[in-house]
Amino acid sequence: MNTRNKMSRIENEKMKTQEKLNADDKTIHKNDSRMLSTTGTMDLGPVNFKAKISEHEGDIMAVATKDVVTVPPTTTIMGAIKTMTGKGFRRVPVTDAGTNRLEGVVTSVDVIDFLGGGDKNLLVERRFKGNLLAAINADVREIMRQNVSHLMENAKISDALVMMNEEGVGGIPVLSKDGRVRAICTEKDFVKLLAGIHASKSVGEYMSKKVKTVPADTTIFDAAKVMVSEGIRRLPVVKDSILIGVVTASDIMNFVGSGSVFNKLVTGNIHEAFDAPVSSLISKDVVWASSDMDIGEAAAIMIKKNVGSIPIIDNGILCGIFTERDIVRSISE
Repeated sequence: MNTRNKMSRIENEKMKTQEKLNADDKTIHKNDSRMLSTTGTMDLGPVNFKAKISEHEGDIMAVATKDVVTVPPTTTIMGAIKTMTGKGFRRVPVTDAGTNRLEGVVTSVDVIDFLGGGDKNLLVERRFKGNLLAAINADVREIMRQNVSHLMENAKISDALVMMNEEGVGGIPVLSKDGRVRAICTEKDFVKLLAGIHASKSVGEYMSKKVKTVPADTTIFDAAKVMVSEGIRRLPVVKDSILIGVVTASDIMNFVGSGSVFNKLVTGNIHEAFDAPVSSLISKDVVWASSDMDIGEAAAIMIKKNVGSIPIIDNGILCGIFTERDIVRSISE
């Protein structure tokens, strides 16, 4: 079934799934205080997608986020971090200050790469001798991704799905004919599209079964390295074989953007700040699902709880993780 036909089902399916979600909450309900869920009934109603999708706008502009925030390339890295953390973004386009034409994109993964996870950390170690305070005041163009894949504003939804799947990107800037940033289409936009639809597909069909986890006492620095080396944005954290939370690249970025990192500094060296245990960044109760949950139901939970992934637990065993990218893949098929 193509994307447009799927969208035409939404009106009826939203109502049906609302009833199911209110009656059947499959998130965790256990006495173990280390694994509590705060998920309640899904407060989602029908969405009139016919009103959203107008012929003059083109499909992509109907689902993309139009209220897009950009930063100029001379913005400091700390300035970009504050913009992303303040707005709750995982990526921000970098544009020419005068024309708003696209020059690059910086993501939460680029930030943790810079902070210690990967090759971009060489900027800190070599140019700034490990001094975090000096490094975060460098221009964001030092760590942004250039030659960014993008779509034009008359592109179709299917174009975005293909690009995200083939290139493994979580967001695509949408440009006008003269190269100005008009919107950004993200994985989360497609999660919203699917949320509440009974898709007749289970998360077990699309989840990642090889789950990389880290012990609770892993340092933030080492967790960042795992994320960058494995090409992932999320790490389940375990203690005594119990899942206690999921830490994301955004959590590490927020550690800096909130100013908490500076409480750890004595000499200013970046390693002082990131030697804290990664478990200290866990801020949300664990919400998980079983592998038989419908993907539309899982998407609704992601939106309600503002998470980009759900650990999958069957018979008390962590057997997978279901992410926004898996939802994009499920819609593509």
